[in-house]
Amino acid sequence: MSKEKKLQDALAILEDLGMPRPQLNERTALCLLALVNMTPTKIWADCEAPLIGITPIMDWAKEHYETAYAPNTRETFRRQSMHQFIGAGVCIYNPDKPNRPVNSPKAVYQIEPNLMGVLVHYGTDAYGDALDAYKAERMSLVEQYAKVREMQMVPVKVKEGYQITLSPGVHSELIREIVEGFGPRYAPGGDLVYVGDTGDKHGFFDKDLLASLGVELDNHGKLPDVVIYMRDKNWLLLIESVTSHGPVESKRQIELARLFSTCTAGLVYVSAFPDRKTFLKYLPAIAWESEVWIADAPTHMIHFNGSRFLGPYN
Repeated sequence: MSKEKKLQDALAILEDLGMPRPQLNERTALCLLALVNMTPTKIWADCEAPLIGITPIMDWAKEHYETAYAPNTRETFRRQSMHQFIGAGVCIYNPDKPNRPVNSPKAVYQIEPNLMGVLVHYGTDAYGDALDAYKAERMSLVEQYAKVREMQMVPVKVKEGYQITLSPGVHSELIREIVEGFGPRYAPGGDLVYVGDTGDKHGFFDKDLLASLGVELDNHGKLPDVVIYMRDKNWLLLIESVTSHGPVESKRQIELARLFSTCTAGLVYVSAFPDRKTFLKYLPAIAWESEVWIADAPTHMIHFNGSRFLGPYN
């Protein structure tokens, strides 16, 4: 009965916090319980504030509440429970390292300290007053944490007078180097078509320009990290930002060729690396008839075919 009671407590707290109906379920209740390490035998006064990731939350639920979720529901936990917790100020994302990449397997969450100060009173006469005081300041707290997160974002100037911000991390830093370093050197005057982001796959996308080249896509997730169009040569540069995976190897080259098979511009494949050490790690996999650019040696390129330099192949 203690397990059932704790789940009921968590659901009642979620209602008190005004969480939307789609989040008033067992999965989200277990997430809240895991954030404060509230096992069935503990009392709310003994709340803790561990740093915990998605998979550990699922493992914790199985161990303490005998509720097992399939591994493929991990994204459901992240997108349908924890994402809403962050937006509502229930928890903080990566408080130990705010600039950790969005898609990092080391990502962690922690209960928001002010809310924890409320939860320790749950079930007592002091809970109501503590909740009211917290809710009176809650919006300012949410805004405060949002500003902290925004400060960690990576600004990228995509064109004159227009800037976007990408999720923090080395991948986004390299994308900025591609747009602001590679572009002016090797595609001067080129039009930026697309810039992806691990946190928001549509960081920048000029759909109309791509459509004018004969390409209309439904699945933007398959696009390379950066796409630049060179009008003077009618070339479309497909650039992958490589930090932990994803160079233009043979399989990816074929996939991109199919994806852009209706394109009226010539396709140029480029793998961009932050440094030579990362480049050497992926060297054996890089496809022929593609180019390599290394950010820490920006004035040089490596072309994986001797017949031409930076140009499309039929």
